[in-house]
Amino acid sequence: MVLRLAIVGCGGMAEAHLRAYITIKQKEPEKFEFVAMCDTILSSAEKFANIAAQSQTFKPRVYSSLEDMLPKENLDAVDICTPHSEHHRAAIACLNAGVNVTVEKPFGVTIKASKAIIEAAKRNNKIVAVAENIRRGLSQRTAYWIINELKMLGEPRLFFAQHASWQDPMEERIWHWRIEKMLSGGGMVMDSGAHFADMLRYIYGDPETIYAKVTQFERWPHKKGDRIVHDEREDSWIAVISFRSGLICTWSWTIAVPGYSYTNVVHYGSKGCLLDHGDVFHGPFDNAEIIIQDGSKKIIYPMRALEKEYLNSLDNEKKNRLFPYGITNGVFIECYDFLEAIEKRRKPEVDGEEGLKAKALCEAIYEPAYLGQPVNYRDVLEGRIEGYQKPINEYFNL
Repeated sequence: MVLRLAIVGCGGMAEAHLRAYITIKQKEPEKFEFVAMCDTILSSAEKFANIAAQSQTFKPRVYSSLEDMLPKENLDAVDICTPHSEHHRAAIACLNAGVNVTVEKPFGVTIKASKAIIEAAKRNNKIVAVAENIRRGLSQRTAYWIINELKMLGEPRLFFAQHASWQDPMEERIWHWRIEKMLSGGGMVMDSGAHFADMLRYIYGDPETIYAKVTQFERWPHKKGDRIVHDEREDSWIAVISFRSGLICTWSWTIAVPGYSYTNVVHYGSKGCLLDHGDVFHGPFDNAEIIIQDGSKKIIYPMRALEKEYLNSLDNEKKNRLFPYGITNGVFIECYDFLEAIEKRRKPEVDGEEGLKAKALCEAIYEPAYLGQPVNYRDVLEGRIEGYQKPINEYFNL
């Protein structure tokens, strides 16, 4: 069966999804076909349709609304890359129309929004996947292997992910939907932070308690038409995350400290550490180093060398499942996994429940900052604590 796919939201990250699907088509021409592109800005949908048409014998139809598209198209799959506030509304509409969905991170704008998507999937017996690409990369898979299977670092102890820098708040900026809390749900804690939260859970399991301070030191004016509006997102946070395993993580980020900038990302265990060389959201990166303490000596293993060992350790079945066609690009893999899950009626690697749990970790940073006291991760996951989220839920009648 050739799956019939539509992309909803044709800008930003959706371009990477489109390129990934085109690569899939090059590998398996009969796996799916692009049948529709949908965006409130019709020219964006047209652009995507024209690009997709180069990979098949017809041009996908274009729409400016789901309400117009869903009754007219017989779809098997929809890839949703809308603003965060539309994730649950678009996903639920598609699921209620009998269509499987993958939703760009963060899964929902709140915990309640995320759960509403999961309930719609269950009610309609359809698949919901979350487009989480970072954990699927070669360096990230290798890091999991190093820490959890080889146990090169010993027992996990501490993890520091810290970034401090300064951006000029008076630099001219143009309004975009991310700066409004009701459209984005929050700032980098849950935007790029969704990747960090998923990776933390992937490598170390569920957290237990979280304490955080989340603040905005500067005013960040943006031009919206002939008005000036201000960014509602945080520009700084510090979070301490304790895990059931005993691991303690400190995650901090700021763009409001002038004078000296630094990034420090280190995973420490009882035998050594993984020293990362990248940002605090998307690692571990392939230029990381494993440093093992052997008495007074330090033994250093480059991540790239360990990546080769990891690949050599995989049998053909697992290698093909994790890296289809030998491709290690996470966006390609997440899109391929989504199509495979529909075709084979199996659970995708990152399903709605996984997306919800990563989402809960992000919200479990906002919630203690709102309350001024530590929170239990499960209380946030299960909806018992939602002070920060309450105005957003009320806005969307959740």
